[in-house]
Amino acid sequence: MVVAEALAGVVAITVTPFDEDGSVDVPAYERVVRRLDGVHAITVNGNTSEFYTLSTEECRTAVDVVAGAGALTLCGVGHDLASAVELAKYAAARKLDGVMVHQPAHPYLSLDGWIEYHRAIADAVPSLAVVPYVRDPRIGGAQIGALAGACDNVVAVKYAVADPVRFACTARDAGVDRLVWVAGLAELSAPGYFAYGAKGFTSGLANVAPELSLRMFELLAAGEDAGEVWGAVRRFEELRAVDGGANNVAVVKEALAQQGVCRRDVRPPGHVLGEVDRDAVREVLASWA
Repeated sequence: MVVAEALAGVVAITVTPFDEDGSVDVPAYERVVRRLDGVHAITVNGNTSEFYTLSTEECRTAVDVVAGAGALTLCGVGHDLASAVELAKYAAARKLDGVMVHQPAHPYLSLDGWIEYHRAIADAVPSLAVVPYVRDPRIGGAQIGALAGACDNVVAVKYAVADPVRFACTARDAGVDRLVWVAGLAELSAPGYFAYGAKGFTSGLANVAPELSLRMFELLAAGEDAGEVWGAVRRFEELRAVDGGANNVAVVKEALAQQGVCRRDVRPPGHVLGEVDRDAVREVLASWA
C-alpha cells in the first residue's frame, strides 16, 4: 500500500501558525507546508500542531491547506468519537490519504474500549489509511493485533511510549512485519526504535530543518551510523523536552519565527519561550548554518 510505504520514512507533524489576532494564519501555514517538500508524509492536526487547542473548523482549515500539497498527507483526529469520525470524513472528502488517531483522552480508558474507538473510526473511512497513535503503555500487541485483524485499513502504528523494550515486545506480539511501525518520539529516540523494527519516525524538527530529518532517515534505513546527525539535533530536541515537553511546540515555533516563516505564538496551556531559551534556539540554528 502506498501509504504504508510513505510512513516508512520521515513523517512531519506540522505546526499551526497563528496570526496576530490569534486565528490560523493560512499563508504562513502554506509556507510551512512548502518547506516540507521531500519528506515522505505530512500530518496536520498532530500534537506539534497544538491539536487540543484547535476548534473543529480550524482543524478543517489545516486539512484544506495540506490537501493537494503533493505529498502523502494525514489528518490527526480525536476527542469524542463523533468528532473524530466527523473530521476523518472531512479528510476523506478532501482526498487526504489517511488519519492519525490521537490517544483517546479519557480518565477511564479500557483496552476493549480503545479497540472499539479505533474500529469505529476505521469503519467510517474505509478509503483512508488509519494510524493509531499509542502513548499508553497498557496498549499492547494483543489490542493492536485485534484492531488490525478487524480493520484492513489500519496499516501502521505511531508508537510513542518511551520504552524501547516495551516497543519491541508490542511490535512482535502484534506482528512486526504486519504493520509499519513509526517511532513517535522523534529523532533522538529513532535509532533505538529502528533497532527493534521501526521503519519511520515522526518529526517536528522537519518544520525547521527537513534536510537533517531526511539525512537521519537515510542513514537509519541503510543500517548506517546516524550519530553525527543525532548529535547535531540533540540540543534542539532537548530544548523541546524541558519540563516534561512543555516547550515542545514553542521551540519549533521560535525557530520558525527566527527563520521568518511564522509568528512564535502558541496557545495556552503552552507558552512562548523566554529570552534565555530564545537565545538557545538561535545558537542551535547558527550551529546548523
